Amino acid sequence: MIFRQLIEPDSNTYTYLLACPETGQALLIDPVLDTLQRDLDVLQKLDLKLMYTLDTHHHADHLTSARLLRERTGCQVVYPAVEKPDCADIGISEGQPFKMGSVELSPLFTPGHTSHHHAYLLDNGTQKMLFSGDALLIEACGRTDFQSGDAATLYRSIHEKLFSLPDETLVYPGHDYEGRFVSSIAQEKVRNPRLGGGKTLEEFVSIMNGLDLPYPRKIDFAVPGNELCGTCPPNVPEEYRGPCDLHEQG
Repeated sequence: MIFRQLIEPDSNTYTYLLACPETGQALLIDPVLDTLQRDLDVLQKLDLKLMYTLDTHHHADHLTSARLLRERTGCQVVYPAVEKPDCADIGISEGQPFKMGSVELSPLFTPGHTSHHHAYLLDNGTQKMLFSGDALLIEACGRTDFQSGDAATLYRSIHEKLFSLPDETLVYPGHDYEGRFVSSIAQEKVRNPRLGGGKTLEEFVSIMNGLDLPYPRKIDFAVPGNELCGTCPPNVPEEYRGPCDLHEQG
């Protein structure tokens, strides 16, 4: 399998490229509009054909490049089926493996950060790789105070779906804000300050309710735009319009 971990620095979002070396087919997990050209350049450099984009959820901190990647490459747009937007081509659900050549992803329904969040698990033959989206981060987790988020639901998702995976499973998060790249289930079960060390549900809910995080600076245009597969809505502030203007003009 061909694998690349790519980052968009403004929102600290990780995009993951997975490809089948036998067929030259590729997919991107959580692509970002701001780095659309970079992703196209990486695909070209590796001589890969983009077949799919997969978003873990409707993001609140950036616009997805799913729609424009479909326009540029002919790929199909994949979203969790539980809240699949009309603009998407395929809905993905837990219990239904998603296959592309030799690459097979197992979707895991992990609500709590949002009501429709999915993580994706891959077994590369040597090690399991979990693309955890915003549910489980490195020594953190996704916030639960907007987009139908719920702390108790996230706790159960992580414990029942993610912490039940083998300890050696690698965790590739949707974001990291401290220059870290990968963790493991074993490490998160021990070191995660919100969840690790046997934290109870009540302790976790108290921690999440006390975070007092700032209002997401892009949420007002990112969520409605991502519900349209990455369409730039008219209310994008001028300071964030650069990627919209660049790509909407072709």
